[in-house]
Amino acid sequence: MKKLKVIVAALGLLLIGNASMAQKIGYIDAETILLLTPEAAKVDSLMQIYQRDTVGKEYVSLFQTYQYKDSIYKDSAHPLPAAVKEQYKKDIDELTQTLQNWQQIASQAVQNKQNQLLAPVMRKIQEAIQSVAKEKGYTYVVSREAIIIAPDADNMLPAVAKKLNITVPPQLMPGYKPPVGAAK
Repeated sequence: MKKLKVIVAALGLLLIGNASMAQKIGYIDAETILLLTPEAAKVDSLMQIYQRDTVGKEYVSLFQTYQYKDSIYKDSAHPLPAAVKEQYKKDIDELTQTLQNWQQIASQAVQNKQNQLLAPVMRKIQEAIQSVAKEKGYTYVVSREAIIIAPDADNMLPAVAKKLNITVPPQLMPGYKPPVGAAK
């Protein structure tokens, strides 16, 4: 009985080993694909406009409101009734807090907007990666950054770029060797 268990366990390990050897792993640098898309330049341009026209203007508006309320609050020529003065003090304190945290608030707003604009592009890239993985028989696809050594044949960047109709610069292609005498 013990021998049978050992034989079954050995067969199981052998089968698992053979099954895991059949796994095919591809890799890709999805960030490079994203940067090569025409949509990336468009998103970058839209983000600059968003930062200038929305985030920047919001900061200016908040700061102007703060200055206005602060000047009314401190105006000794026209003192405010106690209840109004108290409300102005609360408003000034809230505006001060918002202005002090503005960098974090603005960064979060910019990140959210960028994620919103990039979502369709990332979805398209993900679909292309999945399609190429299926076509080439990859069971797993990992990020290029997670790999130290891998064969060029498993680099999915050229196939995904082709599927997305993106031109990849030669220096980003697998196996690229700089021309002899080129500056380093």
